Amino acid sequence: MREIKFRAWNTIIKFYYHNIQNVHDEEIADSFQNILDNDELIVEEFTGLKDKSGVEIYEGDIVRCSRGCPHKVVWEEERGGMFGGGMPGWYLSGLDEGYAWTNSEEVIGNIHENPELLGE
Repeated sequence: MREIKFRAWNTIIKFYYHNIQNVHDEEIADSFQNILDNDELIVEEFTGLKDKSGVEIYEGDIVRCSRGCPHKVVWEEERGGMFGGGMPGWYLSGLDEGYAWTNSEEVIGNIHENPELLGE
């Protein structure tokens, strides 16, 4: 069973808070529900996967696939699961359904701090 963890991007101060599922910090919120309800925070879930160097992969990360190109990690309800099998599942955006996870993928950034990696 995968570990359930979340991080949150603060859109105002441009900073990540990690392990927010356990937070009781008055600076950002007094409960996880307050974090989820906070319009200044973008909450992203841990996929349960790690890249080739052992870096945890989260929704919103930019991952270089085994073919060498960058892709955003997204959650999709309506496709068969590429990472975990079945629906719903975690995907690398822009890849066809024939792509299989190879364990040679690498986190190279995220959509908040490094959007230029996707050419956006």
